Amino acid sequence: MSNLTNEFGQPIGSAVPDWMPPARPERTTMQGAYCTVEPFDIDSHVPDLFEALCAIEPDWTYLPYGPFADLAAFREWVQERCLGDDPLFYTVPDSETGKTGGVASLMRITPQSGTIEVGHIHLGPTLKGSRAATEAMFLLMEYAFSLGYRRYEWKCDALNAPSRNAALRLGFTFEGTFRQATVYKGRNRDTDWFSITDAEWPRLQEGFRRWLDPDNFASGRQRRRLQECVAFGLLHS
Repeated sequence: MSNLTNEFGQPIGSAVPDWMPPARPERTTMQGAYCTVEPFDIDSHVPDLFEALCAIEPDWTYLPYGPFADLAAFREWVQERCLGDDPLFYTVPDSETGKTGGVASLMRITPQSGTIEVGHIHLGPTLKGSRAATEAMFLLMEYAFSLGYRRYEWKCDALNAPSRNAALRLGFTFEGTFRQATVYKGRNRDTDWFSITDAEWPRLQEGFRRWLDPDNFASGRQRRRLQECVAFGLLHS
């Protein structure tokens, strides 16, 4: 809570000196050690994504669209929904096969207030739980904060335990539940909100870098969990 007051004795938020709205994210490639986050290309990515994502129907439960019966239907949806500027979709190639194995987007992009959300995250079975998946989330965060965004959001159905757990593991702070926030697929959705702020980002960034360091892995297994790497940075900051 702020201790600042105005001339009327009312509490007010802290000043944001010389605030300049950040640029909007672009279709840029983000290169990591374990993955590459690439702009969406319908011709090269759709066949791989259909193969990686569309055969597993339970993975579509908490998305407001899908599953898709065939490649043509999936391609039509991609054409209509995934090639705009907001949401701005990126793809994640599968580091094992070289094929595109997942997607994520930057969305609800509001430069005026410096807020941006990551969403439409859908990873195929070989990406789930992998170093590449964590690094992809890190690269998107890093890109958003490098542009000057102040707040990076994650939202999900309150019943979607895997998504909630992923947000907490990645360092997001749970802010609360918006009850009856929307209706999708004919059912109610209470939406859980999570965020990371620019003040928190330097500590989290260092934690991610510690976790992603090749020395943190032996025989493909992590030596130290991501939460431990972030906590280490907090203790030594």
